Amino acid sequence: MKSLLRNKGEFGQRGIAVPGPNSYRGLIRDTLNAMHRTPASAEAREVLLDVILDGSKADRVILSDPNFFRTPATAVRKGQLYPAAARRMRFMAELFPDDDLEIFLAIRNPAALLPILHGKADKKDPDAFWGPHDPLDVRWSETIEDIKEAVPHVPITIWCNEDMPLIWSQIIREMAGFEPHEKVAGGFDLLASIMSKEGMQRFRAYLDGHPDLTEIQKRRVIAAFLDKFALEDEIEEELDMEGWTEELVNEMTDLYDEDVLAIQRIPGVSLITP
Repeated sequence: MKSLLRNKGEFGQRGIAVPGPNSYRGLIRDTLNAMHRTPASAEAREVLLDVILDGSKADRVILSDPNFFRTPATAVRKGQLYPAAARRMRFMAELFPDDDLEIFLAIRNPAALLPILHGKADKKDPDAFWGPHDPLDVRWSETIEDIKEAVPHVPITIWCNEDMPLIWSQIIREMAGFEPHEKVAGGFDLLASIMSKEGMQRFRAYLDGHPDLTEIQKRRVIAAFLDKFALEDEIEEELDMEGWTEELVNEMTDLYDEDVLAIQRIPGVSLITP
């Protein structure tokens, strides 16, 4: 959100609104929850946008909420990631029936994500959390296929959380509907969080000395600087899940890589890669 808000002025001049999250997260959450009981009224869209945009006009509105698909407490049910995602996105499509919705979603290696979600789950018992499955069965592709079935007309853009520092500027451009060559602010915000201060200074100096680098070349440069200046504490993850072994984690990671390839083949889904 900080990176997007850094572009708010430039975006605004081009009809792109980046509302502050406090203006809509609770409102949309309450609306989606209410739609489990009764359909939204015909006026719901106009009421929501009037509050979100505070009376201003926009051609494109960027909304971000880590809980659009429900909270971490209910993120896993019987071995499925975000089982409520499809229904929630169908509700969003019903709220904005004549608008061109797009979904932008980061996915993460289940080997790193599941221990976190298990720690935050409201039901940790094996039957509720895992159901008939085990960690090797968890697939992001199942969740994304369910979303596509619920809202087949809505394009989905996916990327891996592990790649975000390399591709953050492209993600911002995609969200804004910009062309690949257009400049945005904050493209290296995530990189700065995992690279030493010296490394960032040298990296920016290198870019200043090589202004004609393509996006792909920049990513290669980023990878080279990370290899030398990455903050190990920021890029290494401690996995705390009882009974898990290194062999299991490695197998889950291999399956995650295969799942990313499967996601890439889902019609209507675009994958951003380094």
